[in-house]
Amino acid sequence: MAIDTTSSTTAPNPPLDTPRLTPRLSTRDKLVLFVLCAAQFMVALDFSVLNVALPVLGADLGMSTSALQWAVTAFALPSGGFLLLFGRIGDLYGRRKLFITGLALFAAASVLATFAWDPASFLAGRALQGLGAAVIVPTGMSLLTTTFAEGPARDRALGISGTLMSLGFTIGMVAGGVLTDTFGWRSTMGLLAVFALIVLPLAPGLLPESRTPDRPHLDVPGAITVTGGLLSLIYALTTAADHGFGRADVVTTLIAGLALLTAFAVIESRTQAPLVSLPMLRRRTVAWGNLGGLVTFSMMSTVIFVLTLYFQETLHLAAWQTGLVFGVQGVMSVIAGALTPRFISRFGARRTLVVSLTGQGAFIAALPFLNAQTWSVWLATAAVSLASMFHLGAIISYGLTVTSGVPDEEQGLATGLVTSTQQVGLTVGIPLLGVLATTTDDLLSGTRTVMALNAAIVLTAAALIAFGLRRSAGSGPVEPEPLGSR
Repeated sequence: MAIDTTSSTTAPNPPLDTPRLTPRLSTRDKLVLFVLCAAQFMVALDFSVLNVALPVLGADLGMSTSALQWAVTAFALPSGGFLLLFGRIGDLYGRRKLFITGLALFAAASVLATFAWDPASFLAGRALQGLGAAVIVPTGMSLLTTTFAEGPARDRALGISGTLMSLGFTIGMVAGGVLTDTFGWRSTMGLLAVFALIVLPLAPGLLPESRTPDRPHLDVPGAITVTGGLLSLIYALTTAADHGFGRADVVTTLIAGLALLTAFAVIESRTQAPLVSLPMLRRRTVAWGNLGGLVTFSMMSTVIFVLTLYFQETLHLAAWQTGLVFGVQGVMSVIAGALTPRFISRFGARRTLVVSLTGQGAFIAALPFLNAQTWSVWLATAAVSLASMFHLGAIISYGLTVTSGVPDEEQGLATGLVTSTQQVGLTVGIPLLGVLATTTDDLLSGTRTVMALNAAIVLTAAALIAFGLRRSAGSGPVEPEPLGSR
């Protein structure tokens, strides 16, 4: 059921773990959901569709192997660095307006990247795509959480959105190779332009406007420090994934990023209109829910990255065979997306998050037993597909955990944290763990080590989150309780 998003008045929030009935969505609700989810799917597709095409792209545009990392980094820097800023701007000045602007920017940037004539024009297109994504993701999520009332309707909407995000990443890996082999690398960027141009005309007539009623001043010092900190941190981690942590620019930007984020925390504790409300960060659900999101994204992205290398370099599978494995994973994610809202309605978001992380870690724990024999394909396919089902459950339940109980006027803030966690998670896992596989002479041994550590981290996080969100059944909402209240 849709709600009036122009008002800051919200109904009393039900407990996260209260069983709820599955809703029926109206035709207009479905169309709104289509627009928002199609945009999120498009951004998720952009994360992976270009990966397989990089060697061909480099040869066509005259980019060196070392320069190819910028095809990924040029997108990751603005898409992660500006999320919180644009999420808050949408809160203050209108989410629909900003969302449509982001779609237009993304469409134009995709056209530029499609017809790029040299490395500079291509990287400019990628950077503008990233900036458009930084607008689309937090404002789109805010529009979703303010359009669908907290409860079963929002559970279902978040379930569909989470499924399509996961599916978009997986389809991008498969479609990237097929498109590149059939039509060339430019078709991967053209596909994104087509998506944006389909969604853009529908958005103005369907999406409701949504903003905070009082429109306080934007926290400029906070915006500068958090954006600079995230940009520095993402640059350091993405560069370290290819060149290691020993380079001077990696060390310098890593220190600068941490210093700027520390300054941001100090600024937010003293300003009257903070970009990020520190009391919000002290909510149990926000803190522990975002930890769950960080772990599930970072660890699963590492699994996929390392398995891609293992399949092709250890087992000598063709690219299409590797894509087929991840296609199975995508199908299982779709199934999980359909089932997860039912589990949340019955058992609550908190329990679903803990169980999902536990399941993800348990199935990843089977991957250290991989070897160089062909039958390992079946073990890897089964383990990663089942782990991905629980991963999808964690994605949906952590987003719901963080945003539940947050007033409409702060939804952009909450969803900005959710999407920042997602972006940082996708960024940090590969350089922190994946490098153990890529820098060893024995890829199989490195793969086993990475998978063992990965499983241990996920299972430990599940235990910590279960403890942090401990709450007896029927004791009321978890959200408002600060971390230090016990």
